[in-house]
Amino acid sequence: MLIVLIACEAKRQDVMVLPEQESVIDLSHIGKTKLSDYGFFQGELKEMNPADGIIPYALNSALFTDYAFKARFIKIPEGKQAVYNADEVLDFPEGTVLIKNFYYPADFSKPENDLRILETRLLIKEANEWKTLPYIWNDEQTEAYLNVAGKSIPVEWKHTDGQLRKINYAVPNMNQCKGCHLRGDKVMPIGPSARQLNGDYRFAEGNQNQLLYWQSHGLLNGLADIEQVSKLAAYEDQRVSVNERARAWLEINCAHCHRADGPAKNSGLHLLATENDLAKLGVGKAPVAAGKGSGGLLYGIVPGKPEQSILQYRIESVHPGVMMPELGRSITHEEGVALVRQWITEMR
Repeated sequence: MLIVLIACEAKRQDVMVLPEQESVIDLSHIGKTKLSDYGFFQGELKEMNPADGIIPYALNSALFTDYAFKARFIKIPEGKQAVYNADEVLDFPEGTVLIKNFYYPADFSKPENDLRILETRLLIKEANEWKTLPYIWNDEQTEAYLNVAGKSIPVEWKHTDGQLRKINYAVPNMNQCKGCHLRGDKVMPIGPSARQLNGDYRFAEGNQNQLLYWQSHGLLNGLADIEQVSKLAAYEDQRVSVNERARAWLEINCAHCHRADGPAKNSGLHLLATENDLAKLGVGKAPVAAGKGSGGLLYGIVPGKPEQSILQYRIESVHPGVMMPELGRSITHEEGVALVRQWITEMR
């Protein structure tokens, strides 16, 4: 049974309707129905101009989502602080909200012009648990509405190569949101670790290291000497080694599942950039369960031979049941798979 959100033209904007039965489900127990009700942004909502207490941030290496751009913000309650963790995401206090907006410029060569925002995903920490809430923007770009059922949205843009590209962008349903964020039996953030935040951001006050900015504004406690804090490579940075870049790409795109306490832990494939066991990275490792996902190949990674490596086969595929990651993309990340292919090719 399909659940759809009443859009802005409807009068009852705080409910969801089951069309077949014309019955109503009240969403007030889940979250605010409209994104604007939170007061995250000031002025026109589509400008994403953060209100007081809302801090923009960026990750060194971002998850690929069908080439969507992301604008990230965080709200840490006044008087509270995140706690530094050298290896995992920061320990955020009760009431923290992570705000991630997904959008496409009409022309990727002009990334600040003619934007179309498709969705905003919230992670809200309540009662020591993280709640996932997806909001879908209307065509007028005046509001985004809570939608637990997901949606397919046609999108087109002029790519960096000058070609027009078209896709059906998939907004995940609430259960899919939770699935990607599972750590053991708990929902957890994926991106905002010290290693990902250890980089500069252009704040209103100017360029500054994000961790130092958070510390100086009373948002972060226990930060180690910044020179001692590990830094995940930016996989798009050509100045960094292929090994560091490829490992960063695999971490952000794959390791939220493929890690010792992730949903895909039974695969035995662990893809955090800090993993040093070559077998756990897939080198010479046979798949736990053979099938079409293996493409008839024998090992996760065959050094020097990406065409014989299951990992390469799966990140290049767009076939359901084969492609990895399973969610968040409908097309291949051309630059990412080329990077991993080079990494495997140079492996000895």
